[in-house]
Amino acid sequence: MTRYEKAVTLFKEGYNCAQAVVGAFEEEIGVEHNLLMSMASSFGGGMGRLREVCGTVTGAFIVLGAMFGYNDPKATTDKADHYKHIQEFANRFKAENGSYICRELLGLEEKTSHHVPEARTEQYYKKRPCAELCGVAAQILEELILEIKSE
Repeated sequence: MTRYEKAVTLFKEGYNCAQAVVGAFEEEIGVEHNLLMSMASSFGGGMGRLREVCGTVTGAFIVLGAMFGYNDPKATTDKADHYKHIQEFANRFKAENGSYICRELLGLEEKTSHHVPEARTEQYYKKRPCAELCGVAAQILEELILEIKSE
């Protein structure tokens, strides 16, 4: 199964968009499944349904941080390199999808403050591009990871 397919499958199983992208890279991250899914759970729906940065993007940022992030607050070069990768992912995602803001991707006029997620019905999947965005994010992320590893 490709990363694209894995992310789409996880989303359709009921995981949120951030969890789906993180889950597609679970083996590389090396964090226990339940902890990893809990860590990513806050970012679905554009950060807790605030409709801000798309959860697929924040999920990708979690993966990049786990794989290539820095942990020394004085390591300015490492920090700069990491932020370069974060911005590269965001730019590629935006180029592919037109935005990395949840409400813009969903065509919503305003943010929503309603905290209850919509039921995942057949109608939900027809009107929301989220499953596809999970796959696209995973694919872009996989390509970027390969490039970073070859640097």
